[in-house]
Amino acid sequence: MLNIVLVEPEIPQNTGNIARTCAATRSRLHLVKPLGFDISERAVRRAGLDYWHMVDLHVYDSLDHFFAINPRPDLWLATTKAPRDYTRAQYREGCWLMFGKETAGLPEDLRERWQDRCVRIPMRPDARSLNLANSVAVLTYEALRQQGFPELSGVGEMAQER
Repeated sequence: MLNIVLVEPEIPQNTGNIARTCAATRSRLHLVKPLGFDISERAVRRAGLDYWHMVDLHVYDSLDHFFAINPRPDLWLATTKAPRDYTRAQYREGCWLMFGKETAGLPEDLRERWQDRCVRIPMRPDARSLNLANSVAVLTYEALRQQGFPELSGVGEMAQER
């Protein structure tokens, strides 16, 4: 199972879209506080997130708490500052994809500590970054592609005999 980690996400719509990607791909969603929004059952219901029950959600009080619970994750960090593009990484079963908050990305000390595990999505030099939800989708599907799309349907209804 793939693990998606959002460090201090700020925009609820992004996290909602990412949660939907996690639900559709059977990926776990890990949120590291502080969060820029409410994820109580009432708030989720009010937002109309009818797939939220399909999300395997884990919430941590801080990065220290995250690493205390998950001491040696097979971790890949998404950052526009990485020298290596995301297609050059090998994403194994159970790996972790970590993304920073929308306004600042991942903390510098974390990027330095995991420098050999930082990846980026190629884009034109004068573009700041992709939307967080889009970035998560790109890396999630690359990791799942490399793993052969485990437990996901590989055939659409148009492939059925008529």
